[in-house]
Amino acid sequence: MNSSMKKTVLALALTSATLIASAPSYAEVTANASVTSNYIWRGLTQTTNDAAVQGGIDYADESGFYVGTWVSNVNYGADDVYSYEHDMYFGFSGESGDITYDVGYLYYNYDSEANFDFAEVYGSVGYGGLSATLSLLAHTEADEGEGRDYGFAQASYISVDYGMPVLNGAELGLHVGYHQGDFAEDFNGVPDGYADWGVSIAKDGFSFAVTGTDLDDTGADAYDNDSIKFSVGYGVDFEL
Repeated sequence: MNSSMKKTVLALALTSATLIASAPSYAEVTANASVTSNYIWRGLTQTTNDAAVQGGIDYADESGFYVGTWVSNVNYGADDVYSYEHDMYFGFSGESGDITYDVGYLYYNYDSEANFDFAEVYGSVGYGGLSATLSLLAHTEADEGEGRDYGFAQASYISVDYGMPVLNGAELGLHVGYHQGDFAEDFNGVPDGYADWGVSIAKDGFSFAVTGTDLDDTGADAYDNDSIKFSVGYGVDFEL
């Protein structure tokens, strides 16, 4: 998911995981809207490689407190039945010298078609363009299967991101992450923990990204998560 945890144009882990920003100088309410050719989350498609329309609203206070909501269409099956993802989150971000930090809570809400609501707590620290983020499973409505453990912190996602300006005002983003735990495996439909990576270029609201994972063929042709994916998107932010 910027300073208020809203997702970016491509909803990439390499940007959405970068929760770092200094506290705003005054309270503000902002909104965002975007379209993307493929909603990628932690290296995996959330739309069976189809397009997504996304948007959200954020409130950020000068104290560093923020709260927001974000929504996107998703598709977790091969039968073209579309669902939605509705995220709600709050947290606190700030800085101490050259170090930035962000901690918060994020709830992922889905309709009955997906039926896998869950929440995470997250923390992130950064220095310059470099940041590291840890997200831990907080709770879920999903029922545990036999021998599975969906308890607190029994699933985690850790990532490292780096962003830097390049030619003509564009920004290059680099990302690596690792998702593991019984819940992560069951939610993502993968047989084990996995690593993901991404490279993105963004300028003036336009984004292009290349992402991939270390997964072997999972047998789900609609997801194709063992292949390198290319995504393009466009997004806008505006004050309310």
